[in-house]
Amino acid sequence: MGLSNAWDVATTSLATNAGLTSIVSRNISNAQNTSGYVSVKVANLVTGSNGAATIASIGDLANAALFNSMLSSASANASAQALSNGVTQLQQTVSDATSTSSSTTAAQSPSTLLQSLNTALQTYSSSPGSSSAAAAVLSAAQNLGAGLNSASATVQNVRETADQDMVNSVATINSLLAQFQTVNNAIVKGTATGADTSDLLDQRDTILQSLSQQTGVTTTTSSNGAMSIYTDSGATLFDVTPRGVTMTPTTAYTASTTGAAVYVDGVPVTGANAVMPIQSGALAGLANLRDNIAPQYQAQLDSIAGGLVNAFAETNTSTGAQAPGLFTYSGATTVPGSSLVPGLAGEIEVSSAVNPAEGGSLSLIQNGGINGAAYAQNTTGASGYNTVILNDIAALNATTAFPSAGGLTTSTSLADYAANSASWLDGQYQSASNQATYQSTLQAQASQALSNATGVNIDHQMSQMLNLENSYQASAKLITTINTMFSSLLQAVA
Repeated sequence: MGLSNAWDVATTSLATNAGLTSIVSRNISNAQNTSGYVSVKVANLVTGSNGAATIASIGDLANAALFNSMLSSASANASAQALSNGVTQLQQTVSDATSTSSSTTAAQSPSTLLQSLNTALQTYSSSPGSSSAAAAVLSAAQNLGAGLNSASATVQNVRETADQDMVNSVATINSLLAQFQTVNNAIVKGTATGADTSDLLDQRDTILQSLSQQTGVTTTTSSNGAMSIYTDSGATLFDVTPRGVTMTPTTAYTASTTGAAVYVDGVPVTGANAVMPIQSGALAGLANLRDNIAPQYQAQLDSIAGGLVNAFAETNTSTGAQAPGLFTYSGATTVPGSSLVPGLAGEIEVSSAVNPAEGGSLSLIQNGGINGAAYAQNTTGASGYNTVILNDIAALNATTAFPSAGGLTTSTSLADYAANSASWLDGQYQSASNQATYQSTLQAQASQALSNATGVNIDHQMSQMLNLENSYQASAKLITTINTMFSSLLQAVA
């Protein structure tokens, strides 16, 4: 090898070394200062005409399988967390009836409050002439009504919050898709011109990671670097341009309210009529909470409220017609029977006819006649009369029919139905909590696996930096040697 060729090799090596050092510095800087997923940048080296290695292009390490696994786990985790957060709020309405909460607050679950009413009635039946025992029944009944009112309000607040979170999620998706279009276009342009697109690829991957937290996604990439995005159900989110993701917010919820669906390019992806229902992401978890779990619990609360009205109903001694007794609700003229009255748990109340604070009389609990004289049972006014009270106790514990909408056993006692409802909600809480923990662990493992395979390892990069410094010194020493040899040759010629 001649001195000129050796000089070319040495100087080229020095330039290549500088380029490699820049890439390593870039990796270290990105790892420390860039949020989100960042893959390690690598130089694609080729041998030049003079035999020296040169940098042909800069790329990044990629592992599509691990990256897609990370996206999938992020979606599943977001869905589980959204559902768990909402169910945790619902579970607080029965926390004193289950073993999952360490709460020391006063009893508030319908099941516990119903037991308290049953106990008060038992005491009153033993001392039917006691005004204090009658007052205890009134207090227990009022607490039970308030507990059902509060639980019903909680359900609708959870649904309303979930609806607003869904609206925010839709806005986030549209914003991310707009960002994705800008980056995707830049990658296509850079690929066509041979420019370094590795940082742009990192940006695109980071956007995908954020998007996957809102809804499950899958992707395809074309030969020009362009990427298309689909929901995990197959609806197109992005193909050259973003597809519109829309949802009409529902600002107020009642038991009869059906939340609006989310649409992707006009196709419903949530709700009962979803053509391509999404399976994961925060949107899926929120939709499940708003449209399935919370409404089912509301139906159970309404069934309990209906059972109370039925159990304490009075019968007209002349016509045999039934009317609400101790428990009633706005506009009530008859009893629900086995039919579901949507929102009844939010409206149920104790009749003012038995409340002295509202001009009523406690004695009507013992004697009957809350709806007037035609409904009175103790017509003689006997102080030891307890038949009405005993009938109320029997009704609370008798097997009866309940609406099927609650998803529980439809033939059981009111006391058992309330206990079953608390157990059902506790089961939903446990399941959602366990799933959230499990999915969080899976996401952490998937992210770590991807990072280990394609992410920046600071220790490795620092080791490479030392090697490059040694290589730089070697190239510099070679150049110095060649320069000395050139000088000696020139002096000899002179």
